[in-house]
Amino acid sequence: MSTAALSLTPRQRRAFGLLVASEIKIAIRRPIGLIVAIGIPLALLVIFGSIPATTRPDKALGGISFFNLYVPSLLMFVLIAVGLTTLPQQLSTYRQQGVLRRMSTTPVPPSWLLAAQGVVNLCVAVSMVIIVVAEGIALGAPAPKNLAGFAVAVLLAIAGLFPIGLLIAAVARTGSSVGIIGRVVFFPLIFLAGLWWPRELMPGALQALSTASPLGATVQAIQASAQGQFPPAAPLLVLAAYAVVFGLLARRFFRWE
Repeated sequence: MSTAALSLTPRQRRAFGLLVASEIKIAIRRPIGLIVAIGIPLALLVIFGSIPATTRPDKALGGISFFNLYVPSLLMFVLIAVGLTTLPQQLSTYRQQGVLRRMSTTPVPPSWLLAAQGVVNLCVAVSMVIIVVAEGIALGAPAPKNLAGFAVAVLLAIAGLFPIGLLIAAVARTGSSVGIIGRVVFFPLIFLAGLWWPRELMPGALQALSTASPLGATVQAIQASAQGQFPPAAPLLVLAAYAVVFGLLARRFFRWE
């Protein structure tokens, strides 16, 4: 996206900036989904951070408290809510309303709308991650000791999840079908991230499946950064593979009409 942006003329860059600003205003006017996406993780943080049993080190979890292991899973809840719900829902609604088709008859290509949605949802996702991490630290969770590794893990998670959301928007015919497909994908992925069952307590086969999933790989990378290590190559390669494969699939199947 950065290379494409540099190739734009000043007038085109200004037009794209106005499009991004317009999408931001639309997102602000419809904040319900974002409020739910950030409200649930913050509420769960407060609940589990207030229970003494969840904040004590647990030998079964490798000497780490349940609460500390839970924070990365809640970060994944935020990212998947944005990537697999908010982003495809808006794009599918635009297509259903004929916005993408009408844009193809104007000097502004409809691909700019996809790019603008990507920019807006990237900013939303990063902001939500910062909020959840800040509250987790306020409630006693340790701050990521390797900030560079943490940033790489989060950005690769976004790069891996957003194309899945674009593919959902590509195959869904209506906004309501986006919600159905998103929920079908959401619950298995969030389970594999350890939201209901810590990854450390999963059987070997299920833990391997978790590591091969985008959210499980992200949790593994974030946990490594929280302990002061740069994330190992395996989960980062998993996320990169999801970004490439689903990005190509979304590009192949995305419909403008």
